[in-house]
Amino acid sequence: MTVEIRGEPSDAGSSAPPKRREILNGAITVASILLFVGTGSSVLSTTVRRYFYGGEGPDQTLVIALLLNVALILFGWRRHRELAHEVTIRTAAEERAQMLAAKDPLTGFLNRRSLAEEGAAMFVRAQARNKAMALLMLDLDHFKMVNDMHGHATGDALLQQVALQIAEAMPSVALTARFGGDEFACAFLFDAAHPATVERIAEKLVSQLAQPFRIEGLQLHISVSVGISRSDFDCASIDALMRSADIAMYAAKNSGRNRFAWFDLSMERELQARNELEVGLRNAIPRQEIVPYFEQQIDLTTGRLSGFEVLARWEHATRGLIVPDTFIPIAEETGMIADLSLSLMRQAFLAAKDWDAALSLSVNISPSQLRDAWLAQKIIKVLTETGFPASRLEIEITETALFDNLPLAQSIVGSLKNQGIRLALDDFGTGYSSLAHLRALPFDRIKIDKSFIMSMTENTESAAIVTAITRLGDSLNLPITAEGIEDIAVEERLRGLGCGKGQGYLYGRPTSIANTRRLLAERRLLQNAASEAGEPDERRAG
Repeated sequence: MTVEIRGEPSDAGSSAPPKRREILNGAITVASILLFVGTGSSVLSTTVRRYFYGGEGPDQTLVIALLLNVALILFGWRRHRELAHEVTIRTAAEERAQMLAAKDPLTGFLNRRSLAEEGAAMFVRAQARNKAMALLMLDLDHFKMVNDMHGHATGDALLQQVALQIAEAMPSVALTARFGGDEFACAFLFDAAHPATVERIAEKLVSQLAQPFRIEGLQLHISVSVGISRSDFDCASIDALMRSADIAMYAAKNSGRNRFAWFDLSMERELQARNELEVGLRNAIPRQEIVPYFEQQIDLTTGRLSGFEVLARWEHATRGLIVPDTFIPIAEETGMIADLSLSLMRQAFLAAKDWDAALSLSVNISPSQLRDAWLAQKIIKVLTETGFPASRLEIEITETALFDNLPLAQSIVGSLKNQGIRLALDDFGTGYSSLAHLRALPFDRIKIDKSFIMSMTENTESAAIVTAITRLGDSLNLPITAEGIEDIAVEERLRGLGCGKGQGYLYGRPTSIANTRRLLAERRLLQNAASEAGEPDERRAG
């Protein structure tokens, strides 16, 4: 590695490097000394003869030459000391630069490149000693929240404490590294026949980092996701080992965090499939391959069709219809969810514009979208451009969407409500502070999560929760919608509890724009068809 060190101001006019100048200065000094010896001996001998025997004194030219030699020797010696000091400073600076290039300045751990270099040497030692090399990749869970809430200084202090915990958990001979942000890596040798040794270290890390950290009077909670790879399992190099551990770490994170996972080849296949979906999704959104499907919402009192919930489906050219559970998480992770959601709304609003005016549309909003201060304006813009009435739109948000920034959510919701858009709290009962949020935001409806509805006939706790929610809605004058109704017995029980609306497979599967339009045409619920027929609307679910 080449490290550029800028010279001191006194060297600004010198083009020769320090070592060359030191040699030149030394040569001049040696020459001066030789001249001093020659002229000095002549002057000294002449002076001694004059002192003892009389005669002429030394030649004035030789005396001047001698004095000049003395001056050159003194100058050379001083310059030699200056250059020696400069070389010492430069050497120390180069060593510091090399150390900074190899180490993370915050924790003192190796950086990524240094781990790759030293890890490669450890990889070779593992093969030579018939050992296996374990590489652990660690990613802190919820660290960003600490940084956002308490500032980077607190975050840095937390990282230093985490580094101490990691170092303490490692064997005596191990490599520890920080890759930047909240990602760490560790490597050490172990007996290939006893992988439990590695698991005990991983378990210790997961357990210790889940404990609260106290920093400047704050109690901070994080956890860690750990991916583990081993050199004797399909890893031919340190680079392959690091990549495998990274894949395993993301698998641990996707499995719920606060855990460790060993790498296996199925993870790589899943990652490849996920990356293919991401690439496809980037092209699918602008092409409007992500299309709206409509799930019926039924008035449980009258049995009439009251509206639809808009659901996303991916009409893939080769894989057919892809359900949202497959691609929505990818859209949220990559930041594509906002464009996807607005595209879906636009298509749904255009499709539903000439439906019966009594039919509403319910649209889900992702938690990440509620971090966008311009969300309300974007939705209103789509409504204006498509001509869909705001009074027929109901926006559904989950409780988890409100945790990050409740004041911003209140501002967005206020703007939407001012336009006549209604607001529903989705998946009620699965969050942590439902009552507080019901008071904080002007909701128009509560939706009971389908997990409670689908199990209420077999599970007494689910039935009790559904009963409590319907009574709460009644006391707050908030209508209730039940999701996931799949049989008549559940429907009758919900009707008896006073639940206002229901949706689920009992009333039919979600359908495409064309099939939904065909359904509405049959029921005379298209505005043109109804006006031309001159017959009363029929909204029975059938």
